[in-house]
Amino acid sequence: MQIPTLYEDEEIIVCHKPPGLPVQTKSFVQQDMESLLKNYRTEQGQPPYIGVVHRLDQPVEGLIVFAKTSEAAADLSRQMAAKLTAKYYYAMVQGVPKKKKDLLEDYLLRDGKSNVSAVVSKSTPGAKLARLSYEVQEANNGYAILRVCLMTGRHHQIRVQLSHAGFPLVGDKKYNFQENMLPSGKNLALCACKIAFRHPKTHKKLDFEIDNPYTLA
Repeated sequence: MQIPTLYEDEEIIVCHKPPGLPVQTKSFVQQDMESLLKNYRTEQGQPPYIGVVHRLDQPVEGLIVFAKTSEAAADLSRQMAAKLTAKYYYAMVQGVPKKKKDLLEDYLLRDGKSNVSAVVSKSTPGAKLARLSYEVQEANNGYAILRVCLMTGRHHQIRVQLSHAGFPLVGDKKYNFQENMLPSGKNLALCACKIAFRHPKTHKKLDFEIDNPYTLA
C-alpha cells in the first residue's frame, strides 16, 4: 500500500491517512502507518526511523505529520503539548445544530476497558477538559457538514462531544446509537482536513489542507 504524501523533506513527512488504517498497531498481521513509512524509508535507502507525534483514530482519515529524526519528533511533540499547532476537521453529522457557529466545552472521562469516553461532571475524578468549536458548512434533510477546530486532544473527543450535543457522526457505531439500529453502511464521517505547525528545524510556519470529502444528497 502506498501512502499519499503531501510534503516530505529531511525532517518530516506529511501524509493523508486512509480511513481504516491504524497509525500504530501491535498486531503482526495488520499494516499500520508507522510500519509502511519505515518500509518506504528503507526502500529509499534512508534510516527507517519514524517518529509518531500525534494520532488519528483508526476509522478517521486525513492529514497527519510524522518526524524523520528524533530531534524533529521532540520539537513537534513540544508544539503539540504546548498547543502551538492548529487542527481542523470536516464532520458529517446526523442532526442539524441550532447554532451555525458554537464552542463546545465538556469534561470527558475515558474508560480504558471499553475504549470509550463519556461526558461527565467537572468534579468527576480523572475528568479532562475538552474544547472545540464548529461552523456549519451546509445542511440538508436532517444532516449537516461541520468544520471543526480542535482545541484539545482528548480520546475520541470530536465523536463524543458532537454526539453529546445532539448531532452524532454518520457511521459512528460507538457514539451514534442509530447506527446500531439502522446502520448507514458508511465509514465514520470524520476527516482531518487541515494541520498547521512550525517546521521543527527552520521554524517556518507550515500549513497543509485538503478538500472536504463529504457531500449531502
